[in-house]
Amino acid sequence: MSRSPQKSNDRALALFRTMARIRAFENAAEEASRGSVSAFGAAQVKDARVRGPLHLSTGQEAVPAGVCINLARDDLITSTHRGHGHTLAKGASMEKMMCELFGRAGGTNGGKGGSMHIADFSVGMLGANGVVAAGMPIAVGAAHALKLQAKNNVVACFFGDGAINRGPFLESLNWAKVHELAALFVCEDNRWSATTSTGAMTAGAGPLARARAIGVDGVEVDGNDVLAVDLAAASLLKKIRSGQGPQFLHAVTYRFKGHVSVDVAAYRDGEEVARALDDDPLLKLKIEKKDARRIQEEAQAEVNAALQAAASAPWPEKSGAYTDIQDVGSGRWLG
Repeated sequence: MSRSPQKSNDRALALFRTMARIRAFENAAEEASRGSVSAFGAAQVKDARVRGPLHLSTGQEAVPAGVCINLARDDLITSTHRGHGHTLAKGASMEKMMCELFGRAGGTNGGKGGSMHIADFSVGMLGANGVVAAGMPIAVGAAHALKLQAKNNVVACFFGDGAINRGPFLESLNWAKVHELAALFVCEDNRWSATTSTGAMTAGAGPLARARAIGVDGVEVDGNDVLAVDLAAASLLKKIRSGQGPQFLHAVTYRFKGHVSVDVAAYRDGEEVARALDDDPLLKLKIEKKDARRIQEEAQAEVNAALQAAASAPWPEKSGAYTDIQDVGSGRWLG
């Protein structure tokens, strides 16, 4: 796929802007979550403005940026527990996202979902998910619904390398291929499943080989090279939109932070982390320094405004606890 020099430069700037916004948001969210904690996994105390688990996608920005630039607003995505970057890349409001993390009424989910269950149906983001691989059957269900409605939209399903060892991976790929659904499966392979190296517990040739074994073809790409992700996603989505069925994108990347914001990740080798930091996707994309500086300053200003808005936003009404829940008809829950 060829692009004119000007279009290529404009696209590179757009990709860098998305990555810069994700990085600024993650850094700010991490800082807002800091409180007095005793150990990895411990509950965060009251002085932290963001409560509960906070899974950061710092270092993985090129994958959502490179994929979502090829999606229309009416296309759909599903995410993981590490879903801030996907949500921003799909076009959600940074201010509403920050309000959601702060548990405020102005959040994308009224402050109820928080970081790990953030969603925004208005931009086609069907939700982050705290259960590994759980977004995959949701994506397949959405893709099947689009087929039944004779719609031409696609679903991009983001999941981590740890998900390939879980049952929904096989079930989702099988169903998508049997019914030739318009689904792009995006494996964000950061090489760590929580606190365990994925390679130590994964047999065979890896994610793409498993997908191909069930008839879903695809490509592997450097997930820290946003231009490579962009081109690969564009090619795969073109196949999907032309009726060639589901496709698979294996993007090899790395998360700079621990599993959650209070995890110092002492189980990782320092040299491995250092090599990953040298392969930072924001540094890997070569644009003019003045453009990079301007875009990063704009992203920081945007996130500062989002922080201020979230901090001053009202708390949800207590009555909201009884909305958006399943009514089983018995009324016993009212007691």
